Parts: sequence; structure tokens; C-alpha cells
Amino acid sequence: MRIDILSVVPELLNSPFSHSILKRALNKGIAEVHIHNPRDFSTDKHKKVDDYMYGGGAGLVMTCQPIADCIESLKKDRNYDEIIYMTPDGEQLNQAIVNEYSLKKNIMILCGHYKGIDQRIRDLYITREISIGDYVLSGGELGAAVLTDAILRIIPGAINNEESALTDSFQDNLLAPPVYTRPANFRGHKVPEVLTSGDFPKIEKWREEQAYERTKKRRPDLLQ
Repeated sequence: MRIDILSVVPELLNSPFSHSILKRALNKGIAEVHIHNPRDFSTDKHKKVDDYMYGGGAGLVMTCQPIADCIESLKKDRNYDEIIYMTPDGEQLNQAIVNEYSLKKNIMILCGHYKGIDQRIRDLYITREISIGDYVLSGGELGAAVLTDAILRIIPGAINNEESALTDSFQDNLLAPPVYTRPANFRGHKVPEVLTSGDFPKIEKWREEQAYERTKKRRPDLLQ
């Protein structure tokens, strides 16, 4: 898989891809992540990528030319399964979307800034718009990092124990059950006996029941 991220502040993305599971996936060659700065495509002598809004109002808007030229340059080399724009008014990210994207070959992610991007870029190039929640960030970079992390971690080989990813919250539309580790007794609080029983059918049943009850209590909308 290859993910191309367009950002006018590429430095914000250095750390997320330099550690932990993402770093392992990239080092193994399971995936590629390339970051591109639309400023490099700007024809403005000062490399500007923003301008005032038509109609007035506070804030600046990312201009068409640098973004369009950057996208078109990348599309010359490969076909993209999806060109995503990270935006608060997009479709809310969930595990089903992540699972879908983990099967793709080439994805492009555009990070907005300021008051967003010129609508014509959205109309001409963007195939899907995604939000990571009902709040506003300074830019789309953190959202792009979240989306990329969620996708790459479930690609086979990224996690040492692949079964771990399959039992995460939301994979079966349920929250994950409680988990415990040593010691069995911590300050008088004991691990549920069923987990130390060695009876794996009972353990699995307990986990299913706990996952259902936790989901019913915390996210009943998932059960609908």
C-alpha cells in the first residue's frame, strides 16, 4: 500500500511515522507513506498557498493552483483508489471505513488549513471527505495521521500478533471487553476467576458477554 499526504506543514507528520507500529510497517516495506508540500508547486514568487475569501469574512482559504498541480503531478505516476480530504464536515471515520481502506493500493490524503480549501478543489478532485470527530483542529495533519495509523496497523505483518487487531473494539461492532494482567491480586482487587480457570470456552463466553454489556452501557448506538 502507498499513502501520499499533501500538507503545507509537513513537519507535523514527522513524529507519527517515526515510531512504534507505523515505523515497523514502513521499515518492513508493508506500506509506503510519502508527504508532499503544495508550496513546492506554487507559482507565487513567495510560495503563497492561501488568499482572502470571496465575499469577505475572517480567515484565509487555501488556493486552487498549488493543490491542483500537486495532485495532478502525483496522478501522472499512478491511479488512486481514493483522494481523501480531511475536514470537520466530512463523513465520520469508523472501523468499517478503515477496514475498507486497508485493502486499497494507493490513497491520497489532503490536509486542509486556515478556513479550508477552495470548494473547486473538493468538486474536481476529492472522492471522499472524512472527519475524525465533531471538533476543529488547526489543520488536517493530525487527522491524516490518525487515519493512516488506523489503516496501516491492520495490514498483515504490521502487528506481530495479527489476531490482536481482529479483537479490537469496533471490529464486530462491539467495544472490547475488560482486560487484565499480572498480578492476579492488586491491592485486594482480584482478576475475575474465569480468566484464571484455563477453561477457554468459558473465557470466550465471558468476554463476549462483557463486550456486549460494555457496549450496551457506553455505546448503545452500536447495537442498533
